[in-house]
Amino acid sequence: MTLPILYTLRQCPYAIRARLGLRLAEQEIDIRDISLTDKPAEMLSITPKGTVPLLVLSNGDYIDESLSIMVWALNQHDPHNLLLADSTHLFTDMINLIARNDCKYIAALEHYKADIRYHNSDSMIYRNLCQSFLDDLELRLNKHRFFMCDHPSLADYAILPFIRQFSHVERQWFRHAPYPKLKAWLEQHYQDPIFSQVMKKKTLWQSEASTPSSYYETV
Repeated sequence: MTLPILYTLRQCPYAIRARLGLRLAEQEIDIRDISLTDKPAEMLSITPKGTVPLLVLSNGDYIDESLSIMVWALNQHDPHNLLLADSTHLFTDMINLIARNDCKYIAALEHYKADIRYHNSDSMIYRNLCQSFLDDLELRLNKHRFFMCDHPSLADYAILPFIRQFSHVERQWFRHAPYPKLKAWLEQHYQDPIFSQVMKKKTLWQSEASTPSSYYETV
């Protein structure tokens, strides 16, 4: 049987969480790292949207939203109970937390990143908006080891790449920021072999018609 194909970009936070979901669900996948400046024709023939992640299933269907890829994978196999199947209340809270991340927090994060990059004076405004979400995460981690309970859930892995991205915007500031629990949570994920596996550098995938090129991204 043909394996599902994941078109991905190593540093894209959406692609990172898709890879995490697939790895945690123990799905066997043909992973194709690409360059957004040289998108393979095979990928564009599936959907002209041209964004990553893109999961092409064995039956030809595709999923082009990272959270949907995570949920699809975990619905196939969820050995770590990341979907919290035994608690309707926690599941609802988890989905709401991810929605806050995906709607409000990421929007503020994008503004914050751009303002720092271009030295705009509004950076503090958007950093503060991000911090309102981080404050909630810190409170949750004061109650238990992970966001929802004492074991990881979908929320931890769905949000992880975007906390990582925030920590990289002003590294010195974040190092001294008042988030001891969140920083420890982040470091715990960094030390997890699963995170290392999904972040491992791969040679860019090339279609037969492409000219080979080297992988240019760095951590």
